[in-house]
Amino acid sequence: MAGKRIRKAYEGLDALAVASVKEAVRIIKERATAKFDETIELSMNLNVDPRKSEQNIRGVTQLPAGTGKTLRVAVFAKGPKAEEAKKAGADIVGDEDLAEKVQAGELNFDRCIATPDMMVLLGKLARVLGPRGLMPNPKLGTVTMDVAEAVKAAKGGQVEFRAEKAGIIHAGIGKASFSAEDIEKNLRSFVDAIMKAKPTGIKGSYVKKISLSSTMGPSVRIDIADLASA
Repeated sequence: MAGKRIRKAYEGLDALAVASVKEAVRIIKERATAKFDETIELSMNLNVDPRKSEQNIRGVTQLPAGTGKTLRVAVFAKGPKAEEAKKAGADIVGDEDLAEKVQAGELNFDRCIATPDMMVLLGKLARVLGPRGLMPNPKLGTVTMDVAEAVKAAKGGQVEFRAEKAGIIHAGIGKASFSAEDIEKNLRSFVDAIMKAKPTGIKGSYVKKISLSSTMGPSVRIDIADLASA
């Protein structure tokens, strides 16, 4: 049986109704009443088939108001590049020594960055890092010589996105403690990034459904037309 808080969070909501962006943000913020700072989550149901390489949407985008989450960043680099990463704020920096820890199951980080020369070493770790979405990738800007910029981006509100099997993309776009304006700003910025990633040759509507929710709260459908008109 649902608890009193959960019942109250869902009270009076029509599961089939759609709301403007402002209204959806207001509803979700008001009903995020857990004892911790809930993550505001966006879900987009796209008309794509990720099994087709050209429709396997994946990328990164910077949220203007940040994510509200502190990411632990690991960097595979040597010499001056390792020093650059440390100065930029990387939490863990190493090469062979770090690879040994990862191989042993020590994955105390949320984002992994590497210089190109480290990719031979990381190839041996693909089975460990890949399934967790941690394998560095040039397309995501996580295989780069500019490790300082990559670390700052990861720490400063960068979010990864990837279409799952059913064409659904999930992302945390802020915290319930954020102002409504900042949540809306992040939401519109994230949706814009997905729209720019639209593959060519899509027939019919690209976006089928957009929903906003919080970690422990209800979900509200957003009026796609309201987003398009902004």
